[in-house]
Amino acid sequence: MDKSKWDYSVFWKETLNLLRSELSEQEIGMWFNNIVYSSSTDKKIILSVPSSFYRDQLKERYLARIGKLLKDLSGSEIEIDFIINKSSPPPKKAPSKKSSSLKEEKKITDQVTRKIHPDLRQDYSFENFVVGDNNSFAANASMAIAKNPGKTYNPCLIYGGVGLGKTHLIQSIGRYAHNSIDDIRVVYVTAEQFTNEFIQAIKENKQHQFKNKYRKVDILLIDDIHFLQSKDATQEELFHTFNALYDSNKQMVFTCDRPVSELKNLTDRLKSRFERGLNVDLMPPSFETRIAILKKKIEEKNVIISDDVVEIICQNVTSHVRDLEAALTKLIAYADLLNKNITVEIAKHQLKDMFANPQLNNITIDVIQRVVADYFNLTPNDLRGKKRTKAIAFPRQIAMYITREITEYSTTEVGLEFGGRDHTTVMHACQRVDSKMKADPSIEPYIRNLIQKIKETGTKL
Repeated sequence: MDKSKWDYSVFWKETLNLLRSELSEQEIGMWFNNIVYSSSTDKKIILSVPSSFYRDQLKERYLARIGKLLKDLSGSEIEIDFIINKSSPPPKKAPSKKSSSLKEEKKITDQVTRKIHPDLRQDYSFENFVVGDNNSFAANASMAIAKNPGKTYNPCLIYGGVGLGKTHLIQSIGRYAHNSIDDIRVVYVTAEQFTNEFIQAIKENKQHQFKNKYRKVDILLIDDIHFLQSKDATQEELFHTFNALYDSNKQMVFTCDRPVSELKNLTDRLKSRFERGLNVDLMPPSFETRIAILKKKIEEKNVIISDDVVEIICQNVTSHVRDLEAALTKLIAYADLLNKNITVEIAKHQLKDMFANPQLNNITIDVIQRVVADYFNLTPNDLRGKKRTKAIAFPRQIAMYITREITEYSTTEVGLEFGGRDHTTVMHACQRVDSKMKADPSIEPYIRNLIQKIKETGTKL
């Protein structure tokens, strides 16, 4: 068959032109300049994107619109498929100077005159944020925001688990902008502080002062927005604050412990505001990144610890940076108090409780979700999502069952990691899988195989 009849590049180019007339320049730059037309097959266009994150965001935000435009142009349904090409070039319009590495940007920050911001920690900066595969996208996006607040990636939501660097990044944005831009007004606040201030303003009839504080800033940084769940009046106030700042092209950055779509008791209109701009996630650091982080901490504390000890810590403490810091602090205290050098044997003995904690090994819920999703030809987002079709519901139940079997996460913690479900849903899932295993002997072997694969995957991280 003549493959030229499957060349849909002209339809894709025209679709891009139509999208440029519909969407803002910011959206086009953020989501479409990194897409490369790859090839076509019968009724299908294959596009190359730089990451799974880009693919998922494009599917969620724009796939339906793209499909409609292609159908209008071609007269028939054309499917869109994505391939991940991590070596995809950056947008052509970006000049080479802007593609400098984060390390080079850190050198620039060293030249900036330091000014103290009362609400920002001096030890939270881009210079001492260790960048790895798990956080490079978020780190570079944060630097871009700090250099040009209100111009790109506005608003921005950084989400991820405890101790992965959300607060470090959001405060680094504030510090960099505060130090490098004259007369810029930067406000950093946790969602809890924002709520408490709002309540106090109502009590004292000072709502006008409250509005002035938060609606006349150049950069608003709010940490831990998951705290706002079920706080209707505070959500209403933040909604109006958001609109006022967005309309004035003022930068907003938020952090959350999970994707905003998984937050319960948050109004849809506020969710849509948080999702309007760039959403980036922080993943647990890889072994190499943990090594780099721990060596950075050792350097900052001006102590001497051998590479063997560093390696044994990073092999066993795999959850997040705070646990690495806790392990290091304990060893330093032991060495200071007893005047001893830290050996591998001492490290193993002093940190045995931490090393033995199943939540600190590589078998995380994320690993379980990825392995189970891959087995059933799904994505981890399917398991965390709201769909209840049979093709997704039972794999989700299996993933919950395995999590309870091989980790010590509570049913409440498991539910939160599977789309914010409550503990009774997790209990029901485990009971259902257990019943199916008893009724159908063929189920247990492949669950055991999945568990084995999960353990093997964990040891490789």
